[in-house]
Amino acid sequence: MLAPINKIPPEILTLIPDFWNHKRDRDIIALTHICQTWREVFVSRPSLWTNFDCLGEEKTRIYLERSKSFPIDLSLIRNWRKISLCEPFLQIIPHATGRLRSLFVGGPSANIRVITSHLSHPAPLLERLSICCSGKPPYCDFVLTPTLFNGDLSSLHMLRLERIHTELPWRKMDNLTSFTLSRIPPGAVSVGQLLDFFENAPYLEEVKLCFVIPTTGAQNRRLVSLACLKSMDIDDDNPFSILLDHLLIPVGAKLEIGVDLLSSSIRESFSRSLDNLQNFSDFTTIKLRPDKFYPRMKFSGPNGQVNITLRTNYRTSSVLGSLGEFNTSNTKRLEIDGGEIFNGDPLYRALLPMKDLRTLTLSGCKDPDIFIGALQPATCSSEVAVCPKLEEFVLVLHHRERESHITSVIEMAAARASRGEKLKTVKIFDGRDAADLDVSELKKHVWNVEYCPEVWL
Repeated sequence: MLAPINKIPPEILTLIPDFWNHKRDRDIIALTHICQTWREVFVSRPSLWTNFDCLGEEKTRIYLERSKSFPIDLSLIRNWRKISLCEPFLQIIPHATGRLRSLFVGGPSANIRVITSHLSHPAPLLERLSICCSGKPPYCDFVLTPTLFNGDLSSLHMLRLERIHTELPWRKMDNLTSFTLSRIPPGAVSVGQLLDFFENAPYLEEVKLCFVIPTTGAQNRRLVSLACLKSMDIDDDNPFSILLDHLLIPVGAKLEIGVDLLSSSIRESFSRSLDNLQNFSDFTTIKLRPDKFYPRMKFSGPNGQVNITLRTNYRTSSVLGSLGEFNTSNTKRLEIDGGEIFNGDPLYRALLPMKDLRTLTLSGCKDPDIFIGALQPATCSSEVAVCPKLEEFVLVLHHRERESHITSVIEMAAARASRGEKLKTVKIFDGRDAADLDVSELKKHVWNVEYCPEVWL
């Protein structure tokens, strides 16, 4: 009774698990085994017993009993064993369906078929629904029918379907804010069906489409506005313009697209009518980063950013050149990580429109000297200055010839200073000791030079 923990009022003590990163069953149950007082305190709070997996009959009974009438969150991941008629989950249906707040179903198609066949009763409290078929293609060999929850999904806030052919009714989705559709069978959905869904979910904020972009069913002159959209993630081998031609993306929304930049230009991946994508004219940040599997691009509107992910051997200059198809005059940040630079001329032409660029970060390029040289105008040249408002240059050294790269930075900084474009800050990140790195010459042409371990970046 003298322990400091016992001075905490019970109503405060029971709130502590709310701040755990992960609420594990064993941790919640362990709290009830400390002493009789703690057992009574934690058992008496129903919200602690609302999240469970129905893996044991006795455990399921205890959780249902202790959660009282509170909404419940069920995780039914059945990957390795076939569901039997004694499955605890099947025993609580239909009694607990009306209490469902979130449901996560996963496993092979045979198990998903059994589980969903018992979900025909209404679930008026259901806010989050995720159904994912495990394994590789061929895809799930059954169709998710409209009888799911008696065809009423109007309470949903989040819906995620993966590797499943569905005939769910795309109606009464007024509360839906997050939608993910991934890896469904080819031809299982048409452009018209997706547009119908978007029209019936007017408050969508987040959309993720992975290998589901339809190639048929385009509807001439039909436009659907995603007025509340904040982010859209599209990844597919098919041309995205088939769908994007029909969508009005609001200014400020982020659009992330996976596209092979070696086989097509950036424009070919977007809507043929760029008026649908009003936010593409005001890039403020560009990021180029390596990726092991495929390149990624992220776009957003005014005061937002565009990210382009590259494989290490991608030609950075070619990608930057493709950005010339859009207005990059408002770009304030350019970050490049990876890629291979072969020619300075495309880089020069890509950087020239970026009149408002303030920060440039260069990391992991195979030959950064070429890029640095593109920022170095001839002192006697009358050409328009490259990035005249550039204030900060960040260089991350990944190569042995760091002295050569520093020399290139010194030459670039000196040339810019002679034109009245003196850099305010140059940051150099390197994993090695800076004791043998002489930057005294660089300090003559830059207001502030910072040297940091690479890990700080």
